[in-house]
Amino acid sequence: MEFLLIFVIGLSVSMDAFSLSLAYGTLGILKSQRIYLSLIVSVFHFFMPIFGYLFGNYVINLLKINPDIVVTLVLMFIGIDMIASSFKKDEKIKVMRGFEYFLFGFAVSIDSFSVGMSLTDISKNVFLPAIVFSLCSGFFTFVGLTFGNKIEKSLGKVATIGGGVVLSIIGIIYAF
Repeated sequence: MEFLLIFVIGLSVSMDAFSLSLAYGTLGILKSQRIYLSLIVSVFHFFMPIFGYLFGNYVINLLKINPDIVVTLVLMFIGIDMIASSFKKDEKIKVMRGFEYFLFGFAVSIDSFSVGMSLTDISKNVFLPAIVFSLCSGFFTFVGLTFGNKIEKSLGKVATIGGGVVLSIIGIIYAF
C-alpha cells in the first residue's frame, strides 16, 4: 500500500512537469534536447524531496518566503521568453541554455520539495519516493515535450505563443 501511495504522489508531482513540457515542447526542440531536459527534471525530482525531507521546514522558516512566489517568477520568465521568441524573425530554433534547463527543472520540482517535507508520514525510506518521483517526472517531461513538438509542427508559431501564454497563466495561478 505504501508503494501505491508513493506512486500516486509521484504521478501528481509529475503533472506540472508534463503540462509545462507540453507548452515548452511547442518550441520545436530537438530530440537530444528533450532527453537532456527530461534528465534534468528527473534529477531535480530525485533530490528535491530528499532536500525537503532533510531541510524543508528549516529553510522555509529561515527564509520566510513562499515557495509559490519562486515558482511564479520562474514560470513567468520562461513563458514571456517563449512569447518573445515566437516574434523573432530568425527561423532558427532557439537552443536552450544550461540556465534555462536549470530554471525549468527547478520550477517543476518545487512541489517535490514540499512533498518531501511530509515524507516521514508516508515512508520511512526517503529514497524510494525520490526514485519514483524522479522516474515519473522524467517520463512525463519527455512525453510532454514530444507531444508539444508534434503540436508545434502542425500549428507553428500559434502553438509557441499559446504555450508561452499557458506557462505565464500557470505562473500567475501559482501565486494565488
